[in-house]
Amino acid sequence: MGFYTHALIATQNAARAAATYTSGNSLTAADSTRACQYARYELKTMSNVRTLADCNSAPLIVTASAVTGIDGWPASSVTVTYRTDRLISIPGLMLGQLNVTRTVQMMVK
Repeated sequence: MGFYTHALIATQNAARAAATYTSGNSLTAADSTRACQYARYELKTMSNVRTLADCNSAPLIVTASAVTGIDGWPASSVTVTYRTDRLISIPGLMLGQLNVTRTVQMMVK
């Protein structure tokens, strides 16, 4: 269970770190490429992320987009989806894998 817990926390941290970058200004709000770099850094301890060159397919997908926040101000929304390695089967987890998706939205500064 520890590995899955770590995956949940690391994915949330990856989304937060990427959103912190993309919310820097309106030019970076939809910068998925750089958001990917921040996400990969946060997930670097995961064995199936270490050698990834991009974030366009499983096990790691990162998307950033410019949105309007609930308060009406420009914001950046980053979604990070991470799929763990196959481990032992735990009831409720398909084939010992966990898919984690986290979205963070931050107001553009």
